[in-house]
Amino acid sequence: MTDQTPRRSDTPGFAELFTPKLLTVLREGYGPRQLRADAIAGLTVAIVALPLSMAIAIASGATPAQGLYTAIVGGFLVSLLGGSRFQIGGPAGAFIVLVAATVAQHGMEGLVLATFLSGLMLAALGFLRLGTFIKFIPFPVTVGFTAGIAVIIFASQIKEVFGLALEDEPGALLDKIPALWAVRDSFTPAALAVSLATLGVILALRRWRPQWPGMLIAVVLAATLTGVLALPVETIGSTFGGIPASLPAPRLPALSPERIAAVLPAALSFTLLGAIESLLSAVVADGMTGRRHRSNCELVAQGVANIGASLFGGFCVTGTIARTATNVRAGAHGPVAGMLHAGFLLLFMLVAAPLAAYIPLAALAGVLAIVAWNMIERPAIAVLVRSGWGEALVLGATFFLTIFRDLTEAIVVGFALGSVLFIHRMSRTTDVATHTAFVARDRADSTDPRGEYHEEQAANPDVVIYRITGALFFGATASIGSVLDRIQTSHKALIVDFSAVPFLDSTGANMIEGLARKAGKQGVALWLTGATRDIQRVFVTHGLKRPLVHYAASVDEALARVREGAEG
Repeated sequence: MTDQTPRRSDTPGFAELFTPKLLTVLREGYGPRQLRADAIAGLTVAIVALPLSMAIAIASGATPAQGLYTAIVGGFLVSLLGGSRFQIGGPAGAFIVLVAATVAQHGMEGLVLATFLSGLMLAALGFLRLGTFIKFIPFPVTVGFTAGIAVIIFASQIKEVFGLALEDEPGALLDKIPALWAVRDSFTPAALAVSLATLGVILALRRWRPQWPGMLIAVVLAATLTGVLALPVETIGSTFGGIPASLPAPRLPALSPERIAAVLPAALSFTLLGAIESLLSAVVADGMTGRRHRSNCELVAQGVANIGASLFGGFCVTGTIARTATNVRAGAHGPVAGMLHAGFLLLFMLVAAPLAAYIPLAALAGVLAIVAWNMIERPAIAVLVRSGWGEALVLGATFFLTIFRDLTEAIVVGFALGSVLFIHRMSRTTDVATHTAFVARDRADSTDPRGEYHEEQAANPDVVIYRITGALFFGATASIGSVLDRIQTSHKALIVDFSAVPFLDSTGANMIEGLARKAGKQGVALWLTGATRDIQRVFVTHGLKRPLVHYAASVDEALARVREGAEG
């Protein structure tokens, strides 16, 4: 795939694959300056995670205390053992649908057991080095199921937003809407006012004071007003009796062949979604920082974190994109920030547990409404719709199956449609050479569109040249991306030649866009050469325009223009 063939000695060993990033950071040197940066970032993330963890737990059919247990125990273990420097683990909005369905079908003990089994499966996936295969999920599938989950999360909060009295709320969206409409007479204006006020405070602070913890401030204000004005709304105290001021004693879930068989489908769903969500979050952190995570080590850590959370009565742990991004923006140096985030959450629970009883559920519903809105990747959806009917079909099928059927079914069908679409496109790029020998062709007789090899090009220390051969699609981006990402600030230009690339899909274009943004941050000019009009059209659709990237017809032309820029 490149002009450099990897040697057998380059294959990473067990220690390189499974050494936690914490050890890597400590070996690099860790002092008071790094600790201060991690402490500030950890406190910032904990302030964000406190209301989110309780809100996600309540929406999932669990208790707010379980959400905090999950964030504290799971978050600590993810950072302690993980393969990402900046990953923050905890309860995630993406799991609300699956967790709520598991609680409804198997009860709380079934949920804890499914989480325990999922932890074992995730660790096994990591040790079997299957983390790379999780990355093969096409980009439209991840965008589609994330948007579908966002719609379901928002629908699950309608009852709390309007203060409706509904004892047994259906899980399915088509059943939920008539049930909510049937109890419309129980509408509580105070609940709607609290929800809207929470939304207003969060949005106002996000615009005028983005560095302030908007969600926590909004929830504290809502709780204060609810207590002072004695508003007739449901609170954590009236519904759950508050939260305990300490962690429970750890204990194993009840294990029996019958119970394991009953919750196994739920555990498999937790494992699939947990692997995808955690690695996707790690990739986002890589894109923001220029680092590279260890996917298999990350899966092992996620597995241990789920096992640990289940021992304390928690539920599914995964990497959380919003909290991980907050950690990066807050200036975290490494995994110690995530460990301190868990410690701060534990401190908050020990000190402020009695005050949590006054938090109105309508305020937490407002928080989740913001979370659901942020989960919908609107620019990505617009790009995929413009990319063609194939990408739009995969996106739409995944989205609607997530809403109206089942998350696992949506991912499987989306992946299958993406595979069929790829096969269809590849069949259109296949040709038969009628007057060319199939093997043993001399370079002088070659019709290779990339041109001849020049030693001076390879020896140029200021310019790195990569030539990609074959289709650049979702199945190839993981391996190619790991090679292309090895750019350094000492290089002046990176040239990627697409002369021998017959096809490029949205996942490949998304990877090149990430490469371009990383190169731009490091002051390295990215040149894309030899791309066909169809491939250039995909690039432009994904925002790969000047000055982010430069285009040239050939490698020689790009080299000449790089030299002209250096001499000028």
